[in-house]
Amino acid sequence: MKENVERKFIPVMLTPFKEDGKIDLNGLSEIIELYLHAGAKGLFANCQSSEMFHLSDEERLLIVRHTLKITDGRVPVVAVGNFGTTIAEQADFIHKIYDTGVKAVIIVTGLIAEENESDEVFNDRIFELFNLTGQIPLGFYECPEPYKRVLSAKQLEKFVTTGRIIYHKDTCLDIEMIKDKLNTTKGFDSFGLYDAYAVNAVASLEAGAAGLSCIQGNFFPELIVWLCDHFDDINANGSVCKVQQFLTDHMEVIHHAYPIVAKYYLQKRGINISTFTRTNTEDFTLEVKNNVDILYDKYNLLQKELKAEFSLQ
Repeated sequence: MKENVERKFIPVMLTPFKEDGKIDLNGLSEIIELYLHAGAKGLFANCQSSEMFHLSDEERLLIVRHTLKITDGRVPVVAVGNFGTTIAEQADFIHKIYDTGVKAVIIVTGLIAEENESDEVFNDRIFELFNLTGQIPLGFYECPEPYKRVLSAKQLEKFVTTGRIIYHKDTCLDIEMIKDKLNTTKGFDSFGLYDAYAVNAVASLEAGAAGLSCIQGNFFPELIVWLCDHFDDINANGSVCKVQQFLTDHMEVIHHAYPIVAKYYLQKRGINISTFTRTNTEDFTLEVKNNVDILYDKYNLLQKELKAEFSLQ
C-alpha cells in the first residue's frame, strides 16, 4: 500500500535568451507553463540553471517578477537573493527579492564565506544576515558556483531550529549525509530538503526528503513528478527502479554542455526558445546533439511504457 505522503518536484528554472542575448520573456512563459502542466509544486527562479551569475540585478528581479506574474499564485516561488560583496549588501538585495512576492529567498552558501574560511565564520555571517533581514523566510542552496560549500547536518540543524530556514537545496551527493540532515531537522514541518542529485533520487525520497530539485526536470519534468508520486508505491516498484536507472544512466548526457542541451531538448518538445546561453560551457557539438537526440528517443519509449501502466503525462 502506498503511504499517505507527498513529495514535491521544484524545478530549477532555465532562463531563455533571444539570439541577441536579451531575456526572452515569451519563452520564459512557455517554460513556466511546461513546469506547471507537468505537476511541479513550486518553482525555483534565479538559480544556477537560470544563469543567475550572468544576469544583472535588474534582470534577476525581472525574471522573478515575470515568474510570479505567469504563475499567478498557482504554486509558490523561491529565488536566490544574496548578491553583493558584503553581508549588508546581500541583505539589501534579499529584501528586494522578497518584496517581489516570493515565498522564501534562497542563500547561496558559497557567497557567504570564502572557501578557505571556517564554518564558524560562515555561521556568524548567516546569523548576521538573519539580523539584517527581519523575519523574511530563507533557504539554502549548495550551489557549485563560485564553489560548493556543503553544510553539515549540525550546521543545518542550528539554522533550521531558528525557524528562519524553510528550504534547502542539497548538492552533497552523499545519501548518508542526506539522511543525517533529515534526521537532525526532523519535526520542523515548515522545513523541506530537496535533493539535486538524481542518482540518489529514490533513496532521498525514501529517507524523507521533501522532494527533488534536479536539472533533469528541465528535460522531462513529468518523469520527476511521476517519481515523486510513485517512489513508495509497492505496486510500481519495478517501474520506479527502471526510472531511477534511466536517470542514473543519462547523467553525463544531461550535464554536458548544460544548459544548452536542456534548451535544445525543450526545442524538440516544441518550446519556442533559442539555445543561446550566457554561460561558458562545453561546445554543443554534433556528437553532443546526437546524444541528446538519442536521449529524447529513449525517454519517449520510457514514457510510453509508464503511460500504459500509470498516469504519466
